[in-house]
Amino acid sequence: YPRDIKRDKKLAGNGKVDVVFAPEDKAMYPGSFQTYINNEGILSKGLCGIMRPGHFRGVCTVVDKLFNIIEPDTAYFGQKDYQQALILKQMVRDLNKNIEIKILPIAREEDGLAVSSRNKYLSPKERKKAAILYESLKTAEDMIKSDIKDARSIKKAMVKRIRDKNVTKIDYIEIVDSKTLEKVDRINKKVLVALAVWIGKNRLIDNILVEP
Repeated sequence: YPRDIKRDKKLAGNGKVDVVFAPEDKAMYPGSFQTYINNEGILSKGLCGIMRPGHFRGVCTVVDKLFNIIEPDTAYFGQKDYQQALILKQMVRDLNKNIEIKILPIAREEDGLAVSSRNKYLSPKERKKAAILYESLKTAEDMIKSDIKDARSIKKAMVKRIRDKNVTKIDYIEIVDSKTLEKVDRINKKVLVALAVWIGKNRLIDNILVEP
């Protein structure tokens, strides 16, 4: 299939061509598959890396295979999976790939809920509750913009807002350095405020970047 993709590009001349790459599982992971790529640094240690062990190993492996097949110049990832995007940026640097990784802003519903395929599994009542995720992130942003530097105080306020909605479970709420994803105690530079919350049986993630 790599030859087919390149052939289609050639036939398109100088114009653009849209290609949907949708291989079967056995094409990407044959029965003898034994090799994986993993991030061993700080980027994968916190946030979703704690709650979903092995997840980023799978992400790095399949995306690297995709890059090897497609040979793109640029790849686009959403900010909603900010940790994943940073890990893939690191992978590209570490493996000397000539690919630019661009992170696109989060698409949101009218009430602020981040657009996700998981949203369709929320009941009407759960969907209404889910708006609290973005509301709590905006609370954090307002506090930081009001010159509140203590990360613990901000997280405490976020937890209270979310728990007042009687959600099922909070996986994590963290304030981390926007480049290294290391936890910060005092906010004096650009940070990522990130959370993962269970609404019923659905685990939703969201985040916001804030400059003090």
